[in-house]
Amino acid sequence: MPTAVAPDALPSSNTSTLPITRLAEGVRRQADFIGLHLFSPVDRMPLVEVVRGERTSEAALARALDFVARIGKTPIAVNDSHGPFTSRVIGTFVYEALAMLGEGHAPATVEQAAWQAGYPVGALQLADELNLELLLRIRDEKRAADGDGYRAHPGEAAAETMAQLGRPGRARGAGFYDYDSSGGRTGLWPQLASAFRASGDPARADLQELIERLLFVESVEAARCVAEGVLTSTADANVGSLLGIGFPSWTGGVLQYANCFPGGLSAFVTRADLLAAAHGERFMPNTLLREKAARGETF
Repeated sequence: MPTAVAPDALPSSNTSTLPITRLAEGVRRQADFIGLHLFSPVDRMPLVEVVRGERTSEAALARALDFVARIGKTPIAVNDSHGPFTSRVIGTFVYEALAMLGEGHAPATVEQAAWQAGYPVGALQLADELNLELLLRIRDEKRAADGDGYRAHPGEAAAETMAQLGRPGRARGAGFYDYDSSGGRTGLWPQLASAFRASGDPARADLQELIERLLFVESVEAARCVAEGVLTSTADANVGSLLGIGFPSWTGGVLQYANCFPGGLSAFVTRADLLAAAHGERFMPNTLLREKAARGETF
């Protein structure tokens, strides 16, 4: 039976969610199979996330890094998981914004929190671009993989509501925002606040806490990626978050934000504990974070 590619070709996948190790089961040369996650729009986004599966060889990794450099992109190297580093972390940002909406915060307030934090786009706008149907499909795959260990995010309910309303995102012409016939945004959907019974007064919202929730939830998840071995380099974490998923540039990156939080990593852990007590265990610092803080270390 003939092969589909040349024997010296480097087979790879651009998936942002499916485990590379599992995809490799469908190819003969599993040691050569690797993830090359390019970001959209590809012509403007400088990052490529190079994802090593369990059987990916060092030679394949070296060839992949060389390829990324030759096409003028910046690579980061991460290990395989259900959704590599960037997908996991950006998912926490989007779902946290959806949780805020479900809590009754005004949609414009949620977007304002993201903008004032320094993100390049509002969280609801990003959700429209990513498409809620895709996010929910990824959620379903992770829920099946985790089984009884799966912990639902409160933002999932808002995603399900929008999908049921037929407004999953820009690709369908309707999401948190309205779109014209050419796909251009015309403004937040006027019925959005009423759909979620948003009653919060924007003038009385604790905008600083909303800002910190968006930043902290990504940093805490990145620390989990370090503890699990998905990330092996602080530089890759910071560069990947800045160039790939729009973490605010003033922070220096998703782990540097924790390093440089006023008062240091110890103060970051204290604040994360307060957020966890108020909003849920997704903010709970892991053992790695606590140990580093206790020793006065940084990432």
